[in-house]
Amino acid sequence: MLNELGTTFLTTLRDVAPIVLLIAAFQIFVIKKTIPHLKKVILGVILVILGLTLFLMGLEQALFPVGELMAKQLSNPEFIGKHYSGDLSDWKAYYWVYIFAALIGFSTTIAEPSLYAVAVMANKVSGGTIGVFSLRVVVALGVAIALVVGTYRIVVGDSLATYITVGYVTVLIQTIFVKKDLVALAYDSGGVTTSTITVPIVAALGLGLATAVPGRNPAIDGFGLIAFASVFPMITVLGYAQMTDLIKKISKFKK
Repeated sequence: MLNELGTTFLTTLRDVAPIVLLIAAFQIFVIKKTIPHLKKVILGVILVILGLTLFLMGLEQALFPVGELMAKQLSNPEFIGKHYSGDLSDWKAYYWVYIFAALIGFSTTIAEPSLYAVAVMANKVSGGTIGVFSLRVVVALGVAIALVVGTYRIVVGDSLATYITVGYVTVLIQTIFVKKDLVALAYDSGGVTTSTITVPIVAALGLGLATAVPGRNPAIDGFGLIAFASVFPMITVLGYAQMTDLIKKISKFKK
């Protein structure tokens, strides 16, 4: 493990070095000013490298194996036979997979640091109109629905392109009818879900399920869940905005 830790550290150092050098070069040669609080910046860079190293180790040792293991266990014919009396090839036989996918999608998204950052910024810009926790919950619901639909697609073997096309067409239609000041936030909400915590577990879940379901090719069917996790949060945020606007109009009409 120490050898792996050292290798991961050197790889992270190699990946972070160009970013640090680029920023330093612009600061010194383009802006032509010294870097303020240089000691704090250096300490921050060291902490970033150490943090990324430990995070990458955690992915390899825990998140990837757990996501893949859970998918294989929940889609194991022996497990399914204990909880479903019908045909094991029926898509309904994998209902525990759908439940796990929804719960893991919701929980990982709620814990996503990048989503929290966007929610805080949105709250400040909107003057408190957009709640931090409310936005996180709406986005997390979108990811939960996305993983249910995505795992269903893997089980039945449908075309990924069809699902993604329908999803983006839905987003475009919603964009036409929603307030324009929320469109950019909805689009960004779809992007931030595919980040440090969500992606490793979702990718492992898809690959594990495609490996366990008979007739599925992990290289073809195992990927695509992350694309679902990007599209559906946009749909739920835009839908939430439309629903809120509709409720306001109804309230004004009653008055």
